[in-house]
Amino acid sequence: MAWLVIGYLGSLALLLVAAFWNLGELSGEIEKTYNPANFTFDNFRTLIEEPVYRSVAGRTILIASLVTIADALLAFPIAFYMAKIAGPKAKAALVVAVLMPLWSGYLVKVYAWRTILSEEGVLNWALDPIGLSGPGFGNVAVWLVMTYLWLPFMVIPIYAGLERIPDSVIAASEDLGAHPLTTFRRVILPLAFPAVVAGSIFTFSLTLGDFIAPTLVSSTQFIGTVVYGTITSNLPLAAAYATVPIAVMIVYLTLARRLGAFEHL
Repeated sequence: MAWLVIGYLGSLALLLVAAFWNLGELSGEIEKTYNPANFTFDNFRTLIEEPVYRSVAGRTILIASLVTIADALLAFPIAFYMAKIAGPKAKAALVVAVLMPLWSGYLVKVYAWRTILSEEGVLNWALDPIGLSGPGFGNVAVWLVMTYLWLPFMVIPIYAGLERIPDSVIAASEDLGAHPLTTFRRVILPLAFPAVVAGSIFTFSLTLGDFIAPTLVSSTQFIGTVVYGTITSNLPLAAAYATVPIAVMIVYLTLARRLGAFEHL
C-alpha cells in the first residue's frame, strides 16, 4: 500500500504541480516552482481560451460516452442470458468467452482491428460485393475499437448485479400479470442500474485516457494523443491538459457514487 501511495499518488501529485509550471519565453526551459504563491495559471488559461483544446476535450468525452452507451447496450443482454437463462455449464463457458479477450495483449487487439479496418482489410472485402465499404480510420474506428476493447469490463459488473436479483422477484412480477417489457423496465433495470453505472466507470475512464488506439486507427486528436505529443516539448501544458480527464472522472465518480455504483465494484 505504501508503494502504491508513493508510486501512483506521488506521481499524480507531481503531475498536478507541473501543471502550474511555465516555459521561459527566451530559454524555452521549464521554470519550476514549488511555492504555491508563485504558481501560474497560464497553462489552464491557454486550455480555456484556445478553441482547439476545447474541441479535442469535447471529442474525447463524446467518444467515451458513445463507447459506454454501446457497451451497455451490448453487455446487458449477454449478462442477462448468463445470469438468468444459461445453465451452469453454459454459464461457465460464457464467462470464459467474455474474459478470453483479456488474455491477449492490448496492442495485439488494436493492431488486429487496424488490419480489419484498413483499405485492404477483411471488412472492406466482405462489404465490397454489396457495394459498401468500412468506416476506415477515424472517429468511427476509434469508437468501434474502444467498444470491443472494454466490453468485458461492462459485462462482468452487470452480470454480477443481475445475479443478485432474486428469481422470485421476477417471478412475482410475472405472476401479477406484468408484460415482460414492463418487468424489465420496472423491476430488472432499476435493480441492475447501479451495476451498469459501475461498468460504465471502467469503459468511460479507460476510453477517456487512452492514446494508443486513437493513434493507431485515427489521425484525429484526442486528449491522450495531445498529452503524449506535447509532453516532451511543453511538459507544463501537457500536465495541465492531463488534469482535464481527472476532473471529468471526479465528477463522473461523484455521480456514480450517488447512484450506488460502488456497491457493485
